[in-house]
Amino acid sequence: MLVLGIDSSTQSTKALVVDADDGEVVAEAKASHPDGTEVNPAAWWDAAQSAIAEAVQKAPGRVEAVSVGGQQHGMVALDEQGEVVRDALLWNDTRSAPQAEALVERHGAKELATRTGLRPVASFTITKLAWLAQNEPANADRVAQVLLPHDWVGWKLAGQPERTWTDHGDASGTGYYSPTTGEWLPDLLADALGGRSPKLPTILGPGEKAAVATLPGIEGATIGVGTGDNMAAALGLGLEPGDVVVSLGTSGAVFAPAEQPSADQTGTVAGFCDATGRYLPLVCTLNAARVLSSTAQMLDTDLEGLSRLALSAEPGAGGLSLLPYLEGERTPNLPEATGTLTGLTGANMTPQNLARAAVEGMLCGMADAIEALRDTGADVRRVLLIGGAARSEAVQAIAPGLFGVDVDIPEPAEYVALGAAKQAAWAHSGAAAPPAWEVAGTRREVGDDTTGPAVRAAYARARNQVHGI
Repeated sequence: MLVLGIDSSTQSTKALVVDADDGEVVAEAKASHPDGTEVNPAAWWDAAQSAIAEAVQKAPGRVEAVSVGGQQHGMVALDEQGEVVRDALLWNDTRSAPQAEALVERHGAKELATRTGLRPVASFTITKLAWLAQNEPANADRVAQVLLPHDWVGWKLAGQPERTWTDHGDASGTGYYSPTTGEWLPDLLADALGGRSPKLPTILGPGEKAAVATLPGIEGATIGVGTGDNMAAALGLGLEPGDVVVSLGTSGAVFAPAEQPSADQTGTVAGFCDATGRYLPLVCTLNAARVLSSTAQMLDTDLEGLSRLALSAEPGAGGLSLLPYLEGERTPNLPEATGTLTGLTGANMTPQNLARAAVEGMLCGMADAIEALRDTGADVRRVLLIGGAARSEAVQAIAPGLFGVDVDIPEPAEYVALGAAKQAAWAHSGAAAPPAWEVAGTRREVGDDTTGPAVRAAYARARNQVHGI
């Protein structure tokens, strides 16, 4: 049986046709999304149709089920006719930072963390809705329903039926959902939207069938409930207790499976649910792979050249530390921050040291995230390193020492789309658990570098010097 996994990410739609028996990818395609922090969802649908059509055309048989993993937190506001009210505000849009702080002041960080698993920051859907109410009240008045990106794409695959749906994983990133009860918190939604109470999608269980596809090429296929991108990646990787994922894409995400919900009132750890009925405490940074690509551009080289430069420098980059907050930052919560390079001297101003500082700065942020997960009780036995920046030789070599544990590097793959495909197979089969597909090609880097603590200490001093934290 063939199943289709969709990853509707910030940058593109990836479509994988997968053999449900063993998880082998038999066809794939990709279509780009426009840049920006607000996007018309129609662009996602155009890309999804293109990628799906190409992947299905290459497939050696009929697709029986499909599911969507999508970028978390994006605000898709619909009117009474199901039309998009305005361009969707994405997770990396930081304009709602003042509204996030106002929510904390009004309700209290502890109360919000206890109820929602989250302390609001500009990434979350609830803050974007609060921004909409305050800055575009006429648009806010038109909002009849609020969806997340994966909800909207899945709904379009089904031909826009009367019912909309979501899953517990993606719902847990909104700020108006309770991981403890598994239910929406409509009072918080109405509070954010100035008393308005739009409809919310039905929350389905992780292995449930949501609808039937009407899109040409996959007509009649079972549609799984879908989930957020991080939850889909966790499902695709088949995480076990003790596993921690460090995902280095447009954003950086560090997450681990858990049996109990978490409630961190500092906002460092987001208390998400996963796509299996468990929980997925997660730390997210706005800056990851782009730190490397931007530094490479500055040094007039490519990513391979940046890696060679970084590996030719000594650990600690000759005293340089880069705070890589190029796009503002979510963790720590510094939405207006910019990047800072500290420790410059006439002796250490070399391309090699700057390249090393970029890699170390990005990875120090991830190491801090691992420590934050430990503080919530997570068992950290190994790190699985995935995402575009995980392919860098410098990242692979430097990460184990900074993380302080062994680092496993699975074969590069579209793990979000694979997780979505696994969920599609689960929904179609009606089984009690998702299929167990082996993760191929894992290679281990041993965390025995003794220079890591000194590098992290220098990074912490720089952060305290510039931002007081």
